[in-house]
Amino acid sequence: MSEDRITVEELKYMSIFSEVTGATVYRCLIDGESGKLCFLVKRGDLGRAVGRNGRNIKVLSELFKRQIEVFEYSDDITEMVKNLFPGVEILKVDVIERGEGKIVNVTVKEEDKGKAIGRDGRNVKRARMILGKLFNVSKLTIK
Repeated sequence: MSEDRITVEELKYMSIFSEVTGATVYRCLIDGESGKLCFLVKRGDLGRAVGRNGRNIKVLSELFKRQIEVFEYSDDITEMVKNLFPGVEILKVDVIERGEGKIVNVTVKEEDKGKAIGRDGRNVKRARMILGKLFNVSKLTIK
């Protein structure tokens, strides 16, 4: 794992998120490009974090004045990749170790490719940011 430290701002968001939802938060990451908050919660806490009909997310979005995304955390890079692309059937995840970082190639069903990439590459950028901070991934491609 890379030596990425949690900022005071992220710690504040994590504390409030945990208090409101009751979910165990592993990490909060702020997407510098979009300003979204990405929360990684303990396995099995995703439903608790989102709340009935997304109520917790709506309340926290208004409180933080930012969009929020929530994913289950895994310390296994392959499992984490799968968690970052909900609703996308992932066929294979290849992780290649390089000196400066890891390269991750994700193979998805052809009909899920657009969904995996997202509008303007949004989903790939978000996954690259999260995997870069957690697993020192320097490149992520969808095939």
